[in-house]
Amino acid sequence: MSLWNHAPPGFLAPALTSSHLLFSTTSTLATTVKKVKKDDHRDSYALRQAKARKDANLSRQATLKEQRAKELGDPIRGVPTSFVESFDKIVPQQVAQEADAISLEALKANPDKPPPSPAHASKEIHLDHGVRPEELERSINFSRWLTEPLAPTNTEREDPDREAKERRKWEARHAAAAEAVQRIISLANSSSLHRTKKNVERIVETFGRHKTDLTLKPKAPAVVTRSALAQVPESTPRAGPDTGSSEVQIGILTAKIRVLADRYEGENRNDKINKRNLRLLLHRRQKLLKYMEKKERGSERWQHMIQTLGLTPACWKGQIAVE
Repeated sequence: MSLWNHAPPGFLAPALTSSHLLFSTTSTLATTVKKVKKDDHRDSYALRQAKARKDANLSRQATLKEQRAKELGDPIRGVPTSFVESFDKIVPQQVAQEADAISLEALKANPDKPPPSPAHASKEIHLDHGVRPEELERSINFSRWLTEPLAPTNTEREDPDREAKERRKWEARHAAAAEAVQRIISLANSSSLHRTKKNVERIVETFGRHKTDLTLKPKAPAVVTRSALAQVPESTPRAGPDTGSSEVQIGILTAKIRVLADRYEGENRNDKINKRNLRLLLHRRQKLLKYMEKKERGSERWQHMIQTLGLTPACWKGQIAVE
């Protein structure tokens, strides 16, 4: 059915033609000429000055954006500190060994002598299985005293050569046993779970309030009324080491985040499971940091944690995305 019962008026006829619906009558060249004519009255020197001001403004904005991003820091790793880097250096670096030092011929020539190993507990500060370096040294010396052969009662009937040979065998057995014990409790030969456990123990000793309350000042008191102050119950005395405070949990999460970030880099970029785990740990740490920042109000405990762990505002401000 036609829209018009009769022919449309003459003033509407040009608007309903197909040529006007498909093509535009405005020329690009005409628009350019119109813009040029519009700027004819402006001085070329003023135009150059305006362009220079715009370029300087854009350059300053780029500099400020880069500076602010640098101040925010990395939301995953933050700023490297000696304490955080010691999570990886808790195990000494492997020393270079010669090829003939661990050859089969060398082992056959000296069967009583154990092969060299870069993992030696005597060179480590932290040991596995909860053993301290002084305990290791004391145990080895006590075992040496227990197994040392007694001096002969009658020196005239004993063969000196045979006694010296037995003494050398005992020295070799003791050295092999001591080497075995040192390799067993060395963190270089332990699993990642045991190294993480040792790092958690160090974090508890560093940030636990059973230690920091003795050296750091408490936070500034809040403004409260006398009635509210009278209702404050007495604090329960602490029993044992502090493992549940916010700073301890943040330190433990930082150690776990560092391990996952190292695993996620390089060839493991497509590991979706660890990517999700890393994101969850980052958001959990972000939540704890926001809570502690609000509660501590810039106290020495907050400053001590931030400086020791190398955390930056990007770790708790803004959105954290793992790419």
